[in-house]
Amino acid sequence: MEDQLVEDLIHSTMQLCETPLDVEFMDKLPAVSFGFPCGYLRDFHAERAKIPEALFDLKHADLSEEERTSLINVAQIALMSCGMCDVEIRPSLYSNLMVTGGNSLIMGFTDRLNHDLAQKCLSTQKIRVSSAPTTAERRFGAWIGGSIVSSLGTFQQLWISKGEYEESGRQIVERKCP
Repeated sequence: MEDQLVEDLIHSTMQLCETPLDVEFMDKLPAVSFGFPCGYLRDFHAERAKIPEALFDLKHADLSEEERTSLINVAQIALMSCGMCDVEIRPSLYSNLMVTGGNSLIMGFTDRLNHDLAQKCLSTQKIRVSSAPTTAERRFGAWIGGSIVSSLGTFQQLWISKGEYEESGRQIVERKCP
């Protein structure tokens, strides 16, 4: 129940600006009211942009210095993921990024990620960040995609049962999924 309340609060009130913490943008944000189950009604102003900003700039997160240096932001995750793939496919990856999950529902999330990636990549690199059109598809996209992949006949050959894993250990992963 608490998790759902937090998700509802984030998705209905939070908003990211396209550029890092644009004070002018925040000052112009209209207040958004949120009604809590207990009947309390609260208006959210500049914090609507400050809170989700921590996803892109960890200095805005309530973290210790040690935690801050050991974590990476959303744009860095995308860059690292693409960077770990073969050089030949990176341009295709950068031009076909798909965001999914709860944070993709924050207003402005896709535009902000696109902006931050464009700032960090070569100017010749085409960046395109997309998201599914509906809230349900964005929220559950990873699960939907996983169910599609797991139903493919070719993927079923890669399945590892609990018994196989207990018998062979992690070597079974290297053997079945080279």
